[in-house]
Amino acid sequence: MKYKAMFIAASTFVFAAASPSTAQEESGRWEMPTNGDLSAMLDCLEESGKTIISAHRGGPSPGLPENAIPTMDAVLHALPAMMEIDVAQSPDGMHYLMHDRTLDRTTTGSGAVTDVPWTKVSTLKLVDEAGWMTPYFVPTFAEALTWAKGRAVLQVDFKRTADFATVVSEIRAADMVQGVILIAYTKAQAMSLYELAPDMLISYSVNVPGDLDEIVAAGIPAANIVAFTGTGTARPDLYSVLEAADVEVIFGTLGRPDRSLDGVFARFGTDERYAELGEGGVDVIATDRPRAAAAALAKADRLPTRGICGITKGGE
Repeated sequence: MKYKAMFIAASTFVFAAASPSTAQEESGRWEMPTNGDLSAMLDCLEESGKTIISAHRGGPSPGLPENAIPTMDAVLHALPAMMEIDVAQSPDGMHYLMHDRTLDRTTTGSGAVTDVPWTKVSTLKLVDEAGWMTPYFVPTFAEALTWAKGRAVLQVDFKRTADFATVVSEIRAADMVQGVILIAYTKAQAMSLYELAPDMLISYSVNVPGDLDEIVAAGIPAANIVAFTGTGTARPDLYSVLEAADVEVIFGTLGRPDRSLDGVFARFGTDERYAELGEGGVDVIATDRPRAAAAALAKADRLPTRGICGITKGGE
């Protein structure tokens, strides 16, 4: 484990230095409607020529760990964004935010998610990307839903331990049916999610137009699909087909830092490429660098502004 308990004071200092400090971030939190018609809001953003950002794993940065509510809150103080989160289930039935199959990398604990009960996980502190222990605890999925209501749309990535039915039930209990996009990686997963949640949007991998045709033929309406079009190469031709079918496009610039487009943009100073993706037909950019992406989109007048499609900013 990289964190050092005896350096907790230094860790706290790192967090303080990383907390929102610019005038923009201090002026209020961006808020996105989560109780209306999510599909209509996405259509509105597309028609307005805007591109929305999805902060991968909640947009971690130094001192602010992944899949943590304070991290997501800090992002929303800087820019309007969706939040992509990972949901796992403990052996005693609690759904909580966790990406890995083990607790070792992101918490002060260790062991497989399948082995450690929530009573133990709930006592662990989260660790940031550099391995420093933070003051934050692992949040439950229910806590994330409560925080997100009226603030941010959540893209829900189901880990292997997560139970679809329970997660959907928690979403309904939180009145967040129009505040989530459920992520499916396979046709079988998409069909299971649609059966449980025909009133929620599903992110489904579409690499060629036939992928959309196939899932629609299987019984899921195109209106329920948001197309995840990969992380490799932009495909304006595919985006045009999806736009004609009124299906929004998600493209990921994330991945391994040394290979992702996020990494390339950072290394070569080509952040304007984020705006080019939006201009080419991408409606949602999933990114590990939400602030850089937002700056590039804002420069090109593609970042949603206050009052656009129901998006507001508190404190103004």
